[in-house]
Amino acid sequence: MSSSTMAQRVAVAINAQRNELWPALAGFTLFFCLFSGYFMLRPIREAMGIVSGVENLQWLFTATFVVMLIAVPLFAWLSSRVPRIHFIDWVYGFFTLNLALFALLFFSAEESVWLARSFYVWISVYNLFVVSVAWSLMADVFDSEQAKRLFAFIAAGASVGGLVGPALSALLVSTLGQSGLILLAAVLLAVALSLKQVLMRWREEGGAGRAGAVRAESPRRPVPGNPFSGLMRVLSSPYLFGIAGFVILLATASTFLYFEQARLVAELFPDRAAQVRVFGVIDFVVQAGALIAQLFITGRVARRMGVRVLLACVPLLVCVGFIGLALMPTFAMLAALMIVRRIGEYAFVRPGREMLFAPLDAESKYKAKNFIDTVVYRAGDAMSGWLKSLLDMLAQGAWLVALVGAACAALWGLLGWYLGGQADQRSAEQQLAATS
Repeated sequence: MSSSTMAQRVAVAINAQRNELWPALAGFTLFFCLFSGYFMLRPIREAMGIVSGVENLQWLFTATFVVMLIAVPLFAWLSSRVPRIHFIDWVYGFFTLNLALFALLFFSAEESVWLARSFYVWISVYNLFVVSVAWSLMADVFDSEQAKRLFAFIAAGASVGGLVGPALSALLVSTLGQSGLILLAAVLLAVALSLKQVLMRWREEGGAGRAGAVRAESPRRPVPGNPFSGLMRVLSSPYLFGIAGFVILLATASTFLYFEQARLVAELFPDRAAQVRVFGVIDFVVQAGALIAQLFITGRVARRMGVRVLLACVPLLVCVGFIGLALMPTFAMLAALMIVRRIGEYAFVRPGREMLFAPLDAESKYKAKNFIDTVVYRAGDAMSGWLKSLLDMLAQGAWLVALVGAACAALWGLLGWYLGGQADQRSAEQQLAATS
């Protein structure tokens, strides 16, 4: 079989046109590198959260939100002064240096509680920023029609990375230690940066979009606006404001489940190694399930049924799961709901959420999107963390938290249905304009 025939078959398998194959593979590999590095460090982060005390998790969430409030205007200021084609170089370069610094600190003061707290907060900021910027890049490189076909496959790179990362962590932690794993994550981030160059080069050479498709602003100019224009965009656009509300409801459901998971794991598995093992098993199951869905289900659902189905089906399942948790508040029920929620988020909600930005301009894709993905998401985390603490004070057990979570999930699904419909309409209008 010739290489051209093989390439054509691979392109068909991933719903790509022939000229989109290598950019799609570059996007897949970029997310593989990001998530391999992150999921090597995620079990360490979860254990660091327990070191600080489960009763203090809401404080860590609040600290993460405060750091976001400081960081987002700085990154928006940078994007207003650096050409878009070089913006990710600065962002990923900065975080690579951060990883090297933490590797040094873990090597010299591994048992420090304050280092544990700092690492927990920092990696929560790091993950949202590097992933948000990567999806901004994808929304910049691919148009709406391409996003529906390719974003599920590109997101599958994250799931493969999520499978490989915990395996690398388990295999190498005894040899490299925590500091060595952090350095390896820095190397993977540098590889992701090199793949960004491939994608932007393809975009500049005219590879993105079909003939006559509407093109975004030149990537060789900075993104217009000021450090607070992301906030202003969200407040002035009902569509972006709706996406912000969607993210807050997503964060609320996630935080409720996360806190319950941390509480039960701390009670049932007091040993640090056992805790890391439990978190690693859950991560493996989630990434395997998400990968299967991304490769065989998500793209087909997006093309045939639209973005609204991607954004509404998972909240509906989570709503039902919360009701089940209220009736049977066991670790098995919680773990099952946590797995369903995370598989659904990675396989359906996240690709669908990124499709919402594909028809928009560069300022919305970078500044408004970054504001929503970081500040709004972490604000939802912080607020829901304190709400969870209040609900725990009002009622013993998980039943009240589960009922409030079910109500939030129902609203989350309704808003997802509305936003997905808006995105489908915008995409249809762009395709009509491109062919007329």
